[in-house]
Amino acid sequence: MVKIAVAGGSGNVASEIIDGLVATGKHEIVILSRKDIPTERPTRGITWIKADYDSIEQLTQVLQGVHTVLSFVIEQDNPDSPVQKRLITAAVRAGVKRFAPSEWASSSLENLPWYGYKAEIRRYLAELNKDKKVFEYALFQPGLFTNYLTRPYKTSNHIHPLETPFDFNGRRTILLEAGDDAEITLTTVQDLVGVITRAIEYEGEWPVTSGIRGTTLSVGQLVALGEKIRGSPFKVERVKAEDFKAGTWVTSWIPRVDHPSIPPEQVDALSKLGVAGISLAIGAGAFAVSDEWNQLLPDYHFTQADAFLSEVWKGRA
Repeated sequence: MVKIAVAGGSGNVASEIIDGLVATGKHEIVILSRKDIPTERPTRGITWIKADYDSIEQLTQVLQGVHTVLSFVIEQDNPDSPVQKRLITAAVRAGVKRFAPSEWASSSLENLPWYGYKAEIRRYLAELNKDKKVFEYALFQPGLFTNYLTRPYKTSNHIHPLETPFDFNGRRTILLEAGDDAEITLTTVQDLVGVITRAIEYEGEWPVTSGIRGTTLSVGQLVALGEKIRGSPFKVERVKAEDFKAGTWVTSWIPRVDHPSIPPEQVDALSKLGVAGISLAIGAGAFAVSDEWNQLLPDYHFTQADAFLSEVWKGRA
């Protein structure tokens, strides 16, 4: 049993992982949140603390006795990531052993400017451990959640199924021209939770690059899988890379990237930028991740995209 602090604990991915940790019944869990302590969620096994992320002193105090910090702090508006830097400073001062920064997505951050804060924290942590190992940290990277491809049907308790360029429901896709061979990793959020609960108990050292690989396939294979599962061809629209970059691309539809972290009034304006970035990132291999945790957990059975998606879409019109 260890004491775990979860920073930014009210988000979708954090909520999934918290539920998984609570279900083990093994750990003491402290959730740090900017928001008021919720009354509607079960709190058995959980202590909620309203955190002052501007105060290293308060953060250091609440992290006393904590073994592992899992961060889900989102700082899209400030690529310098001051909140996570203060959290890291507090974790070091409090003697935290392990730290997982707010990653939970791609291996590369190329073409994903809203992930600038992730890049800064990668640099910051590497610099922190450059001369002397201060603490273990891991960049947990599952690629794209397979659960997103079940929209509009929810396949987990908390993950919001986003619209992506791969629309299984509408049998359509937007592809980067000449990008069919690019690889993409699809991992269920359930498998992410399964790995994290085991990583907490893992007695060896966490690998810095911590890939979690469900299924890796090419873009072309993913479209073919969608057509097989949905029983008919997809409408494929192709866009040149230069048009994505210039923002001049035109398609018959634009996926709405209505992530909970994006204010509703900004969704339409940011969707075109987001889809372009995601498409270019996929083309550059940013969502193909490594398999460190597959290797470290050889007995864990990872859900394959074909089986997962076939079950969800079975019998759907």
